[in-house]
Amino acid sequence: MIDQRDKLKESPFDYEVTKAGKVFIYWNGSGSRSRIKILSGVTASKFLKKVENKSDFDVQMALAKATGHFKHGNER
Repeated sequence: MIDQRDKLKESPFDYEVTKAGKVFIYWNGSGSRSRIKILSGVTASKFLKKVENKSDFDVQMALAKATGHFKHGNER
């Protein structure tokens, strides 16, 4: 089962595309916004094609996958 704790329904991730084509991925935890990953070049363009015209949940899933092993539960 994917997203067993329903964390992606809260939309914890956000992204921004720069004029240069880079994708900044942010984590919106505890009311603060932290940049956690930058995608550029081919990786950024593949990501943008993947999330084009997708549901919010699918975008959140793609963002979570792009960040890799970002959250393990022991962050403060």
